[in-house]
Amino acid sequence: MIYSVDVRIVAPVRETEVTDRVADAVENLFPNAEVRREAGRLVAETHTLDPFSDRLHEQEILDTARREFKKRATDEGFSFALKKQAAFRGVVNFAVGSPDELGDIEVHVTVREPSVEEFVDHVAPPTEDGMPVDPDRNRRER
Repeated sequence: MIYSVDVRIVAPVRETEVTDRVADAVENLFPNAEVRREAGRLVAETHTLDPFSDRLHEQEILDTARREFKKRATDEGFSFALKKQAAFRGVVNFAVGSPDELGDIEVHVTVREPSVEEFVDHVAPPTEDGMPVDPDRNRRER
């Protein structure tokens, strides 16, 4: 699939944290991201979610990801939050409920092409009996 997206990742860095470890957490899930340090946080940018999508497939959490993406979706994109400690281990763990005391990794995705729904289907395809379903096939069957 050809797509055009901007992904902005923001991770707070508390005084008790080692900045490089927070950077590792971000880079573990978004290895293509360019990370820069700002006062009290790290900000990273990338133009792909393919490595993140691979993690979702490996962990078999596509339905969970789709649910999280759709919670904060707009016509322009979607946002979601991740737990830093899990990300440091290379594991996707969506932050739900109250924020972690160290702060969560916030991810904001702006989708220019294709539609937001089509891009979500690309990153976390619908499933049937726990297996990914081809989004094009799924649309024809609806």
